[in-house]
Amino acid sequence: MKKFLSFFLMAVIVLSASIGLVGCTNSTGKKTIRVNQVTNSIFYAPLYIAINNHYFEDEGYTVDLVTAEGSNTTNVALMTGSADIGLMGAEQNIYSYVNGDPNYPVVFGQLTKRDGSFLISRNNETNFDWSNLEGKHIIAGRKGGSPAMSLQMALENNGYDIETDLTFDTSIAFANISGAFLSGVGDYMTLFEPAASEFVKTGKGYIVAAVGAESGEIPFTCFSANKSYIQQNPEVIIAFLKAIQRGLEFIKTANIDQVVESLAPSFSGSSKESLKVGMQNYILADAWNATPVMSEENFNRLVKMLKGAGELAQTATPDYKKVINTNFANLVYDEYFA
Repeated sequence: MKKFLSFFLMAVIVLSASIGLVGCTNSTGKKTIRVNQVTNSIFYAPLYIAINNHYFEDEGYTVDLVTAEGSNTTNVALMTGSADIGLMGAEQNIYSYVNGDPNYPVVFGQLTKRDGSFLISRNNETNFDWSNLEGKHIIAGRKGGSPAMSLQMALENNGYDIETDLTFDTSIAFANISGAFLSGVGDYMTLFEPAASEFVKTGKGYIVAAVGAESGEIPFTCFSANKSYIQQNPEVIIAFLKAIQRGLEFIKTANIDQVVESLAPSFSGSSKESLKVGMQNYILADAWNATPVMSEENFNRLVKMLKGAGELAQTATPDYKKVINTNFANLVYDEYFA
């Protein structure tokens, strides 16, 4: 059962009135939060459920959701002010911080805790083993992006050197992966749901493994905002995380068909059958963080992955307390779980 808001939480909300409020008021009288997401995937189901079940409206907001097709693009949207909140890989926050950007985006809530992509083969490998990938051509995603780096970690965990043991292809843009595979490029590729299940329905590929099961727990996708936005709109951050947590709790407590009904408006091009399969895949994979709080331990695992992929200098020392703001996530945690 939800607990009463803490005195501190109430003080933050009252203080915010003197700082300024987000966006503009729409015809419903509710303020709009502009959210830019890295891609549209069932992987982010708590967000879509929060929108479609009107949890944001219960908090006094509506969400204007835009898809960027890449964490780097979402990061640009935040830093140029065309988005208020970004759902993207936390590596972008680290890059911006290390590069010395003065208003670098800060993570205020973690959503997923492992890679949400699935390895797809041209062949129906019912007894798939990672040793099958030796010498093969794998479309891995954009260089420097979380999916490619997580796949690299999964391969290295299975003894591969991506420079010599196989073709690790990072030359194809995220949005063009399935098209390239259809045209004959590669032996394997990775896709998120529902794209993975929809591709399988074409008969041109088969899901053979979950990448996240091999790469382990990493703070894969998180909610971020510019430091200045968080300082000026603390009440928005709190309301946003509360709505997301309700979406996550709905997934835990509702039956799968109810979850699919709540997801369907966000996936007009996908069948409910594919949505159901995709949700079941992510539930089985234990995809979501139980709370929006990112631990320092998992932050350090992410930094290790970035350095291992060669995307972050070995001498770089990103500061957890500066890149990650857990104040609001802890408030929401206390309300739901304390």
